[in-house]
Amino acid sequence: MPVHAISPEELKIGLAGTGEQQVRDWCAALEAGGVLYFPQTPVRIPPADLDVLLGQQQTGSRLHKNIAYKPHRDELTGVDAKSSPGAVVEQVHDIMRRYSKSVEGFLAGFLAPYQKRWVLDYASYRPLEEQGRDLPVRRRNDLLHTDAFPTRPTRGWRILRFFHNIHPTRTRDWVTGDPFGKVVGNFTPGKLPLPRPDGPLAKVGKGLAKATGLAALVPQWKRTPYDEFMMQLHNAMKEDDGFQGVCTKEYFQFAPGSSWMVYTETVPHAVLAGQYALEQTFLVDPRAMVTPESAPVRVLEKMAGARLV
Repeated sequence: MPVHAISPEELKIGLAGTGEQQVRDWCAALEAGGVLYFPQTPVRIPPADLDVLLGQQQTGSRLHKNIAYKPHRDELTGVDAKSSPGAVVEQVHDIMRRYSKSVEGFLAGFLAPYQKRWVLDYASYRPLEEQGRDLPVRRRNDLLHTDAFPTRPTRGWRILRFFHNIHPTRTRDWVTGDPFGKVVGNFTPGKLPLPRPDGPLAKVGKGLAKATGLAALVPQWKRTPYDEFMMQLHNAMKEDDGFQGVCTKEYFQFAPGSSWMVYTETVPHAVLAGQYALEQTFLVDPRAMVTPESAPVRVLEKMAGARLV
């Protein structure tokens, strides 16, 4: 996948009144599966905030895979309150709240053609070293995959993620793979059937789940055919040793202090090494795209010959 490096000077010109076409071009590149890379992050984090985040691993706090901030609830999860002082937890909460707002503020201007037609999803802080982590296959970050949320179906909205490497000296090492359409072709129809609209039995099952209040407890009943296929594709990619061994791989090292963003439901990606990264996720309306036909839901609907959401 192409990486488009955007310098501070180019960013300034692109965001100026005369840079509208440049911004649309960047949107189109992003939607087509490109990675937009900012060698110097456009989202500034105060040094005091960085000190707190980088200090978490050294304080002895027991952390989950990542610390998550949920903007719609103003809720922080992933910090063990029993082993972390209350003041530290509150500090991290404030930092993540500020970071989330800062990223959204930047993208409101940078992705102006979208006119904020998105849902602000989780922000996260990933303090653990990625290289050599011992995780179940479906949870491994070092295997190429496209994103899908097991319990939060997107119903065709695109998953845009803005990343920030806050490690003071080390790169964050990524690998990306073939375009979405080619990857899907590797798995369908032989290994993974194309998605199709719900049949009568599935509709009855989902209707019953909704009527009885079980839908929230049964992730499969909350998913559209699109979401179900994307979840199966995510798992199939990680579990297929043959695919992982022969698929195209392009390697990138994102520098300390840099940021990048990518539609992760479109771009096969994996994280090979790195520590201390921030990330903000957005769910973006595919109808807001500069190139709506590039959205995976539209690609799959064309292949399936039917509406999938």
